[in-house]
Amino acid sequence: MKLRAVVAMMEHETNTFSPVPTPLRRFGSPSVPRGREAYRLYKGTGTGMGGLLDVAESAGMEIVTPIAANAAPSGPVEANAYTVICDAICDAIRRGCDVCLLDLHGAMVTETTDDGEGDLLARIRDLAPELPIGVSLDLHGNLTDQIVDNCTALVGYKTYPHIDMYEAGQHAGRILLSALEGATCPVMSWGNRPILAQTLRMGHEDRPMGPLIEMARHEEASGLLAASIFGGFPLADVHSAGLSVVTVADADREQAQAARDRLLDAAWQQREEFVFHSEPLAETIARAKALDRGPILLLDHADNAASGGTQDTMAVVSEVIRQGLEDVAMFGICDPLAVEQMAEAGVGNRLLVRLGGKLEMPSIGMRGEPVEIVGRVRALTDGDYVVTTAMGRGTLESMGKTAVLDTGRVQIVVCSRNSEPFDLGCFRSVGIEPTRKKYLILKSRIHYRAGFREIARHELPCDGVGVTSSDNSLFEFKKVRRPIFPLDPDASA
Repeated sequence: MKLRAVVAMMEHETNTFSPVPTPLRRFGSPSVPRGREAYRLYKGTGTGMGGLLDVAESAGMEIVTPIAANAAPSGPVEANAYTVICDAICDAIRRGCDVCLLDLHGAMVTETTDDGEGDLLARIRDLAPELPIGVSLDLHGNLTDQIVDNCTALVGYKTYPHIDMYEAGQHAGRILLSALEGATCPVMSWGNRPILAQTLRMGHEDRPMGPLIEMARHEEASGLLAASIFGGFPLADVHSAGLSVVTVADADREQAQAARDRLLDAAWQQREEFVFHSEPLAETIARAKALDRGPILLLDHADNAASGGTQDTMAVVSEVIRQGLEDVAMFGICDPLAVEQMAEAGVGNRLLVRLGGKLEMPSIGMRGEPVEIVGRVRALTDGDYVVTTAMGRGTLESMGKTAVLDTGRVQIVVCSRNSEPFDLGCFRSVGIEPTRKKYLILKSRIHYRAGFREIARHELPCDGVGVTSSDNSLFEFKKVRRPIFPLDPDASA
């Protein structure tokens, strides 16, 4: 008789400072995938769910996919949306299963809980106290006792940009299969250190995260079933925010604890390197102007859609225009109203648009500031393209109705849904060839590297405006545990 596996996804990175709402419709376009549609959309993709599905199929399991809910980062998830997603997963488990495989994030905050994943896992555990549960988590997860205590095996991504989502899913699934077969007995240990690490210091190719990830890989090569270091998501103002480690050993809790402590101690020793230091925006753009060859990436990281930014602040593109840079393409401004105005004007026609600045940012005391720009409409599309990079390969990226505004010097992609520029398709799908541009303005922090690093000659972080800024002084942290470094420079381990 086949084992029955419930395989599902609930992914959201919550920026509690973001004014961007998170209703249920944000978790799917045009609707949240369920049942066979969820299976069809994620089977064979470079996602955690894709990896979990392949493991379950390789074991000959009967697979049930109740829901695959994945929303771009934004503000706290609306209560109804959270209930609908959790109910779908729990209803499937209530109908009976032998194993549960979940693709989660680890930093979901809702209107009703600061621990979205932990509450879901606790609810599943209440329904099925002995059910084997395997979980893949994002490197930016903020771990809690509820998350770790209510699953059997947990594995986090080891890359940022997240080009190993599929591998993490497979890893978690394989540990669970081994346990089901009686070949191993996974035991987990977890802990944290008071470090509110900044996202721009978490790239797996950079210090300090890169060497820490290599340490985790070494622990696995030395006998651990899994070792995951989580940088955490610092823009979720919750008690558990910050850096943590989860280790999984085969029946040897002391081995798991010792490896955990080695990783945490190494991270604490390098805590100063988890702070990002910016230079004034005007100086960065002036440096970019002096460079000869492109593509030159200008990274508008303070308004990054993949960290919960509004994606409609205009500071960086305005400075580029002010300093007279030419041969520029930008992705992108999320401004549905401007898209409709351009659609009404029609391709080939000129118009004046009050672009961006539609959302207020009360958490950082900033108002939206639209900028009047005159340009020609170069393209109108439905905004859909298929991802080709390793990060989510094969999934559909939906930017919503999308247009290109061409000022002559700058081509600005304007979309209707928040969308991270991590794949060259964000330009190519609207008729812009990014490899031929001297400058590319990207509202991105690190994920751009998945698709753009291989074409870039220079990469310059730009200290713009937004709720994903690396300037901690902009944010009023009320819930995060204190003392914590660097909010409290004298914090101790």
